[in-house]
Amino acid sequence: MSGHNKWSTIKHKKGRADAKRGKLFTKIIREITVAAREGGGGDPDSNPRLRAAVAAAKTANMPADNIKRAIDRGTGALDGVSYEEISFEGYGPGGVAVMLELLTDNRNRTTPEIRHLFSRYGGNLGENGCVSWLFTRKGMILVARSDEIDEDEIMEQALEAGAEDLDTDDTDYFRIYTSPDELHAVKDRLEAAGVVVEAAQMDMEPSNTTRLEGKVAQQMIRLMEAFDDHDDVQNVWANFDIDDEILAEG
Repeated sequence: MSGHNKWSTIKHKKGRADAKRGKLFTKIIREITVAAREGGGGDPDSNPRLRAAVAAAKTANMPADNIKRAIDRGTGALDGVSYEEISFEGYGPGGVAVMLELLTDNRNRTTPEIRHLFSRYGGNLGENGCVSWLFTRKGMILVARSDEIDEDEIMEQALEAGAEDLDTDDTDYFRIYTSPDELHAVKDRLEAAGVVVEAAQMDMEPSNTTRLEGKVAQQMIRLMEAFDDHDDVQNVWANFDIDDEILAEG
């Protein structure tokens, strides 16, 4: 791969100690509800999208009752808000390509809000298709680094499990990439081999990256954080390349 999306890993690190747990729960509940409605029913074993959403909920320590209610709303067993899936594409500071996936109950409210955030932080909302060609959907598995895990060993285990690539650039995680359809199968094989998987999720990998420094890099980080804080934004990806030290400072 020519580039990796750093934001997914940074977001995961911040999420572990996220004081806005209520906001995180809201996003996960929406995804569970839509996954149960659109992904093929309320059984995670036969609904890969729901399975991923439930796994994210458990990682976030969401109570089981909350998960069940969200599934029941999706299947129609309980009344609930109907969410629409929409996506946006645009450009951040320095011409960085940005993609967003959202779940909203009011497209007419959400669209101008997203346009405003782009403009506020030095970017602009584009037409659908303007940057999506730069990205490829992949499965991504995060395995925390430790003294007990050897890089060559995890590479061998990942490839044997069916992974496509292993990224070792991050200081805290090994990032294992799979085809979208193989994400959960690779995760299961790794866990069966004794590997502790911290997260398994869909990711968008850029074919190239745009290097940012200084004020423009900080502006890009503010834009990504603003999107993450928006209730309707489920996922945001971008093809920036910013030094890890600047990303860690936020």
